Amino acid sequence: MAVPTSICLFLLLISMAAALAQGQGTRVGFYSYSCHQVESIVKETVTSHFNSNPTVARGLLRMHFHDCFVRGCDASILIAGSATERTTEPNSLLRGYEVIDDAKTRLEIPCPGVVSCADILFLLPVTLSFCKGIGWKVPTGRRDGRVSVASETANLPAFFDSIEVQKQKFADKGLNEQDLVALVGGHTIGTSACQFFRDRLYNFNSTTGNGADPSIDPAFLPQLQALCPQNGDASRRVALDTGSANTF
Repeated sequence: MAVPTSICLFLLLISMAAALAQGQGTRVGFYSYSCHQVESIVKETVTSHFNSNPTVARGLLRMHFHDCFVRGCDASILIAGSATERTTEPNSLLRGYEVIDDAKTRLEIPCPGVVSCADILFLLPVTLSFCKGIGWKVPTGRRDGRVSVASETANLPAFFDSIEVQKQKFADKGLNEQDLVALVGGHTIGTSACQFFRDRLYNFNSTTGNGADPSIDPAFLPQLQALCPQNGDASRRVALDTGSANTF
């Protein structure tokens, strides 16, 4: 029986994060004595924000991946300032910083100075079970990164990368082609702006009668063109998985 893509994606995020966390002494239940409420407080925080704006779920998951892929899961994406990770083009549309700030503020009341931002950020996607994803036990005990370098985000997979470039980027992280398919090609939650794929809908190939990328299903093409007209709003958001942008 085939394994659902959403499960593959979650399991891959777990394995990638676990590999990148080696050496930090992480373990399940790290805060059992110092701040036993940490997971419930983070979940309550995310649930509150999700109820107000369901799109925050996909934003948090994307931020989690962008943080882990650069320097490991160290929350370096949160560091503000010039020439930091969050100032770069790949991270310019990241959303959910306010959720992390809110969770940290709530945690500081019962557990001042105890829980790292890296652990808060890593715990956030785990709370997304209400998006019909899956949950898992999360090792915590990460330390916050103190270094954030804008140029290092060049290693993030980009929508314009060739498959060979993306394979190399994943190989550099110790990940294989199956990992690439699950993490880059397995999106079942979220949206994309027309500007990132509209070139494939018009004037892409002069040999096709409609000018579209011939690899696009001809039956699906009119729907995409209706959503992203040739001279329409380039910033319009379109569901990556038609009809389920907010769930897995």
